[in-house]
Amino acid sequence: MYNYEALSDEDRAQMLEIIGVKSVEELYCSIPEDARMNSLDLSDGADEIKAQKNLEKIAKMNKTDYLCFMGSGAKRRFIPPVLADLASRFEFLSCYTPYQAEISQGSLRAMYEFQSVICNLVNQDVSNASVYDGASACAEAILMASRLTKKRKAFVSSDLNSNYLEVIKTYLWANDIELIIGEDTNDSELCAKLYQTPNKYAELKEMPEKNSKELIIACVDLMSCVLYEPPKADITVGDVQSFGIGLNFGGAYAGFIACKDEYKRQLPGRISGKTVDKNGKVAYCLTLQAREQHIRREKATSNICSNQALVAFLANLYARVMGRDGLVKIANASYDNAHNLAKRLAELGFEVENDNFFDEFTINVGCSSKFLEFMKENNILAGVKIDEERILVAASELNDEVEIDEYVNFAQKLSLIRIAH
Repeated sequence: MYNYEALSDEDRAQMLEIIGVKSVEELYCSIPEDARMNSLDLSDGADEIKAQKNLEKIAKMNKTDYLCFMGSGAKRRFIPPVLADLASRFEFLSCYTPYQAEISQGSLRAMYEFQSVICNLVNQDVSNASVYDGASACAEAILMASRLTKKRKAFVSSDLNSNYLEVIKTYLWANDIELIIGEDTNDSELCAKLYQTPNKYAELKEMPEKNSKELIIACVDLMSCVLYEPPKADITVGDVQSFGIGLNFGGAYAGFIACKDEYKRQLPGRISGKTVDKNGKVAYCLTLQAREQHIRREKATSNICSNQALVAFLANLYARVMGRDGLVKIANASYDNAHNLAKRLAELGFEVENDNFFDEFTINVGCSSKFLEFMKENNILAGVKIDEERILVAASELNDEVEIDEYVNFAQKLSLIRIAH
């Protein structure tokens, strides 16, 4: 690839001369020797044909045909091909993040529609046009509550998704907000209480009653809101991964924050508004732009100067392609498959620990590591490990009766092996 290098030796020499150093080594002399990487240990170069064949050989070592029953914040779902086709149009697929006045009416309309979908699903008045993911949405919602209440202490339920909790800890530490983690508390100095439903054990929970001072933040599974009444909360947050976004090795996803109308001026991220122009035509524009590009930095509601415009667009497309009836059908299929699997595993003697769940459940399998390893050896990603005895199992509309039969059959074989020993 030498002929594609951006800089020549002459270019580098000229840059070093302008900087005022004699060599690259001198430029990095302040870096301690023990912190340097002296060699990348690369193999000899190869021509493009050979390199492509080697990469294909390596790629074939990946196993991609597992039956997947993993969840815990990211689920495998059916994604209509039309989504990728529309999202790959040049009007939307861009490395540029649109956020100023030159943003197109089409992008603004897509953002506005995304906000409308979220508000309808979670029963809130106002939504932003996305943040980075569900974890940052939780953290930003607490910062929002702190600004609204002028308090510097927050409570987070201990059964929140563990990855979300780690992000919250970082955000609150950086903003000097005290964090309390537990089952519940009546502390009158709280700015907010954050709960998740379904929680990290897949249990559907009721939101607690709040006092007159704190705000209740609900972290929800968006697909569960298709079947269940969304929890009553001052601020509702979550991730849109279940709405047409592939697993993608963990991202990129998109988070959302929705709230009551009275709190909208502290809502972080972008908000697209709908109006009419001087000719009476419908027009869209960014509104309530309380971000650091537009106002004094210390007055900004968030230091997030971007959002997940493309991912949010995909989620909006998914909702519109599926329609209300399609979403209900998918949510019902996920519910039925999960409850069918849980019932059959319980009949084998495994303990299902949930009283009320949607499309995931916690199950005690005795030794979680051995169970997951055995199932993986038999082409099944059987769930996510919670502790030494329990796993979290998810089912979507893709896990049909045939896949459930296979899961149950191998789980039964493992039970028989365990009994024999």
